[in-house]
Amino acid sequence: MTAPVKGPASYFPSIEKKYGRPVAEWQELIRTSPLTRHMELVNWLKTEHGLGHGHANALVAHTLAGSGGA
Repeated sequence: MTAPVKGPASYFPSIEKKYGRPVAEWQELIRTSPLTRHMELVNWLKTEHGLGHGHANALVAHTLAGSGGA
């Protein structure tokens, strides 16, 4: 039996459903953004792409943790 997904990744199915893009695309946008700080990226996703705070925060946290970012 598979353990339930926890942490930021638990938001991924609803992010894909609500915004119509795979998580990999969002992560690529985050990685290629000239912004590097967590809250700068969260605010950018909210204002430029219309994500809610929780979804933007989850994507940024997971992406930066995986890439050793700020």
